Amino acid sequence: FFFFFFFQAEDGIRDFCLSRGLGDVYKRQVLGFVLVGLGLLNLIILLVVYIFTYLPDAPVTDDYLRMLEAIAGYGLGGSTVALFGRVGGGIYTKAADVGADLVGKYEQGLDEDSPNNPATIADNVGDNVGDIAGMGADLFGSFAESTCAALVVSGTSIEITTSGGALFFPLMISASGILVSFVTTFFATNYMKIDIPSDVQRTIKYQLIISTVLATPVIYLVAIVGLPEVFEIGNGSNVRIVKDYYCFICTIAGLWSGLTIGYVTEYYTSYEHTPVQELSALCSIGVSHNIVAGIALGFLSTMIPVICIALTIYISHWLAGMYGIALGALGMLSTMCIALTIDGYGPISDNAGGIAEMSGIGEDVRKNTDELDAAGNTTAAIGKGFAIGSAALVSLALFGAFVTRAQVSIVDLLSPLELCGLFVGAMLPYAFSALTMKSVGIAANKMVEEIRDQFAQMRRGNLRCTCRPD
Repeated sequence: FFFFFFFQAEDGIRDFCLSRGLGDVYKRQVLGFVLVGLGLLNLIILLVVYIFTYLPDAPVTDDYLRMLEAIAGYGLGGSTVALFGRVGGGIYTKAADVGADLVGKYEQGLDEDSPNNPATIADNVGDNVGDIAGMGADLFGSFAESTCAALVVSGTSIEITTSGGALFFPLMISASGILVSFVTTFFATNYMKIDIPSDVQRTIKYQLIISTVLATPVIYLVAIVGLPEVFEIGNGSNVRIVKDYYCFICTIAGLWSGLTIGYVTEYYTSYEHTPVQELSALCSIGVSHNIVAGIALGFLSTMIPVICIALTIYISHWLAGMYGIALGALGMLSTMCIALTIDGYGPISDNAGGIAEMSGIGEDVRKNTDELDAAGNTTAAIGKGFAIGSAALVSLALFGAFVTRAQVSIVDLLSPLELCGLFVGAMLPYAFSALTMKSVGIAANKMVEEIRDQFAQMRRGNLRCTCRPD
């Protein structure tokens, strides 16, 4: 991740223009393809090895279930990596950002990404750690969990486990998404021209539309070819009769919900739309008005995404039970290559501007990188929208895999134990967020103290730098 990030940020800074800048980022933004490709390859290898070594000569449904339960550990490993990558990387990047801004910009009056600011390099590296590696780990965890959940639930179907390739249908969805993303990226790098700054966001938004439209017929073909025409899935009293096109509907419900979430996120975070413009106007009144209105805007922006997720859950469960919910999560993540490319575009453009500033390249280059960076802030928010929406579906898919395997048919929310668990579970995100924010504050304070100490030594003449920045 670090190698690709700095290779992409540094390449093509000289003689920089908007169209070439976007093309360079897209041509060399391999994060999405590498992550999905390696994750899919590892899971396929695990499945093949387990099938040939774990299953007996005449396997039955219980044998497949035990094998797929073992493979579910792959999703747990992905979640563990995502936890440390996302939280640890986020703490570092925000601490570096706070230190660079508070001391360098506000106390010392230095420009953004000034080479005289000791925290500039830490700030640029933080974009890589938090927004590139952290987001990649987060979406990889969702991808691994949703795939494993779909595999565990599919193990309850005799038709799927005995019809050859049908067991690999969740993997086929992700594989088809890679092919669709290749075609979509070709449109971005060869057919879309950028002449003015507003074209940057337009081009990136079109990537979401093109990938979603192209993925829809591909997923239909995969569902018709890869699944039995009619099959039973589930166990106990939760057995459902499912048709192949039911699975297609479940998958595209998640796919189009992801597109909707991406567009709603873009609407609430882009400087071209009313919410951000109104929030910007409040800055002339005072800080308190801006903070209150910003929090209210953030709360309001969750309404449509939650409705989309709820509709996806209802439709998917109605058609294919818990298997449908897992497929809905996979559908939302089927274009993850494009989502990660869009998300990585922001920090790459930001660091390109930092390199231009530290290297003393002309103002026209810095102006263009700032235009790309402004659009990149919105694209980063789109990536976070995908991550949060898919995480909601994945969590329910994992719960569905558990209740399917445990043969739990009813969860009584009026029972005291279940109700207590519901309240405790609702509390945990706030407690976890509070601990994370405190950690950011502690790390940021240490960063601020270190930067102030270095500036003090510079004033005393103990630290002098006469060389030009790299």
